[in-house]
Amino acid sequence: MEREKLKSRLGFILLSAGCAIGIGNVWKFPWLVGQNGGGLFVLIYLFFLLILGVPVMTMEFAMGRASRKSPVKLYDALAPKGSHWHLHGPIAMIGNYLLMMFYTTVAGWMLSYFAMSATGTFAHKSPTQVQNIFNQMLKNPAQLVIAMGIVVVLGFFINAQGLQNGLEKITKVMMIALLIIMVVLAVNSLFLPGAAEGTKFYLFPSVKRIEKIGLLNVIVAAMNQAFFTLSVGMGGMAIFGSYIDKKHALLSESINVAFLDTFVAIVSGLIIFPACFAYHVEPNSGPSLIFITLPNIFNHMPLGRLWGSLFFVFMSFAAFSTVLAVFENIMACTMDLFSVSRKQAALINVVLVFLLSLPCALGFNVLSGIHPLGAETNFMDLEDFLVSNIILPGGSFIFVLFCTRRYGWGWEHFKKEANTGKGLKIIDGMRFYMTWILPVIILLIIILGLIH
Repeated sequence: MEREKLKSRLGFILLSAGCAIGIGNVWKFPWLVGQNGGGLFVLIYLFFLLILGVPVMTMEFAMGRASRKSPVKLYDALAPKGSHWHLHGPIAMIGNYLLMMFYTTVAGWMLSYFAMSATGTFAHKSPTQVQNIFNQMLKNPAQLVIAMGIVVVLGFFINAQGLQNGLEKITKVMMIALLIIMVVLAVNSLFLPGAAEGTKFYLFPSVKRIEKIGLLNVIVAAMNQAFFTLSVGMGGMAIFGSYIDKKHALLSESINVAFLDTFVAIVSGLIIFPACFAYHVEPNSGPSLIFITLPNIFNHMPLGRLWGSLFFVFMSFAAFSTVLAVFENIMACTMDLFSVSRKQAALINVVLVFLLSLPCALGFNVLSGIHPLGAETNFMDLEDFLVSNIILPGGSFIFVLFCTRRYGWGWEHFKKEANTGKGLKIIDGMRFYMTWILPVIILLIIILGLIH
């Protein structure tokens, strides 16, 4: 069976960015900025994005493009005979399933919130009533399972239509719409009365705020977010690398994707912080910022129902772009492993992912008595912990070793593949950093994640 290819470079960049751009950008990034003192956190985050995320992403793209395989089979094509690198393939595949086991539920929350915003559910509600709406949604198993089911069925249906006609076509439309909606929302927020204070908090570093929180805490938080925001470590980028031609050098492509990812994260803050300050809401309210704080803010805004609906369309697109990208990875692994067609892979996985996602959707209600990581935790916490602290950083660590060690693929093979085509090149001056310092930083992230 001839391997499918993406139709355009724009499709590749938007798909890769869609995989990276998710709830981590538009939900987690703004409240992390709020909790870590604003502007300086953003600067440190950008620094780590460049020195951590971009090199690992370049390696993933190179491994995918050189092998023309999914993560579960790429080591078979690249690793030396008799080595055991291929053992990471199935772990990467399991990581994709684990991510979708909770991500489909959160994507379902976004759809539910869009429907509630559009139908005026939050209109004229007090802050306590808005809080209760969120709590009642979590306690309603039927609502969570149906919303999750819609995400799973729709995602695999789109991907079953083909790489170009399904995934690429829909992601292009969705990502361009997402970027336009974001800019419109940000402009609206920036023109709210009192918004300037929020912008100042967000973009201007404050030494006083950092002293209060502790510089080391801010650095660790920025390093973690920069590393995880690009979704490297479980083959998400390798699969899209396997679908592209060799016209462009891969460091350039990684920087393009990182730029788009960062643009979305930064603009999310420009939507949220000016609005928080305009309506005198604490910007460090943590994860509840999106589901409780913002609906309250939209309630007080002129045309709040319109802005609220647009915001949750944008949130749904951000979540769904990741769902589609990871579903493609899961389907590609299934096709490579079992030699089945795209439609058969979609059919197998629509059932499998739905069933695997049930514990998370039911973990807030029917299964709320189960606390896998101790008191007050649920299945989402467990699945998120495994993906964020083991699968992603562990996989990235293996990719870095594989691309820089002679008993793996090796520096020269990696450099040759990454530098094929027009654009920025990997130079030998980067070798020491990527071979010795980068894996140590990733190891540090793994240790911090496990002991935190």
